[in-house]
Amino acid sequence: MDRRSFLKTSALGGTAAAATTTLAAPAYAQGKRTLTMVTSWPRGFAVLDDAASYLEKFVGEMSDGNLTIDKKAPGELVGAFEVFDAVSSGQADMYHSADYYFIGQHPGYAYFTAVPFGGTAQEVINWYEHGGGEELHDELGEIFNLKGLLAGNSGSQSGGWFRNEINSAADFNGLKFRMPGLGGKVLGKMGASIQNIPGGELYQALSSGALDGLEWVGPMADERAGFQEVAKVYYTAGFHEPGSALASSVNLDVWNDLTPQHQAILQNASRATTHVQLAETLANNGAALARLQSQGVKTLQFSDDVWDAFGAASKEVMDENMNDELFAKIRASFEASLASSSAWINKSDGYYVQQRNRVLGN
Repeated sequence: MDRRSFLKTSALGGTAAAATTTLAAPAYAQGKRTLTMVTSWPRGFAVLDDAASYLEKFVGEMSDGNLTIDKKAPGELVGAFEVFDAVSSGQADMYHSADYYFIGQHPGYAYFTAVPFGGTAQEVINWYEHGGGEELHDELGEIFNLKGLLAGNSGSQSGGWFRNEINSAADFNGLKFRMPGLGGKVLGKMGASIQNIPGGELYQALSSGALDGLEWVGPMADERAGFQEVAKVYYTAGFHEPGSALASSVNLDVWNDLTPQHQAILQNASRATTHVQLAETLANNGAALARLQSQGVKTLQFSDDVWDAFGAASKEVMDENMNDELFAKIRASFEASLASSSAWINKSDGYYVQQRNRVLGN
């Protein structure tokens, strides 16, 4: 589907063309500029709101206070899943979210968060910074009046929380499970009833039985969310998000109106956010996992036959979107970068970790 068709058929079709005339200019005061940033994260949410807060902090520091961000939690201006439309139309200047929430606008957005059996955090960064990913984010964003930026990465996400153990792929049939993005479509192929519920509502949904299980992020974030209080079965490795990026995209008209210096500040603050927040998350996951286990949480891995089912369903889901020219272009670029990265990683880091574990008995 081409861009003109997207603008006609997407949910934004009626507003995208009018965005340039309805856009509210960012606030100015004595030569200073403030950007309103709507987010998909309740305040204090580990990893996710942490990344948004780092971005807010770094932008202010890098600009010596001349460019600042006014961060809004869900409900303060728009809802958690309404941030894309708000920024595209000019109701807000930028958002911090996970772009796979917006695959209904275009399936290619999945690649700017995570796809099934996709890249690790480092591989995603490699592609985005040096494999054409940022340019493709921009190409996709132009359809919706957005300048794409990435700011944050959760690292490898867990397989999820369950009330009962998963003994075979058949156990997903009829399971009420929360998983967004293309990963959710994969579990849907396996018979699960997929619910896309904002993070702030997940604890209650799992506690009440509205969900039989969910995936969120990883030990650090999951512990702070309190899921261990209402479920005790935790699968620590998942197929769906091996390195999930977070987006800090800006309304394209706002972006074009910024000075080159302010554009550079936003770009480099976003990069710094990814580095610092990812390191913080990975540094804390191990201790958080130990605390979860001390509270009676049972940590497990899916069996090989379940992984095989994930793989078969993932291929089906990915191939369904190949009639879209831009999706196919993004997929080809991403997979080429992955192949290039893994050619060295398998023979260096990957092999080293195997040998370290063997020698040290880890």
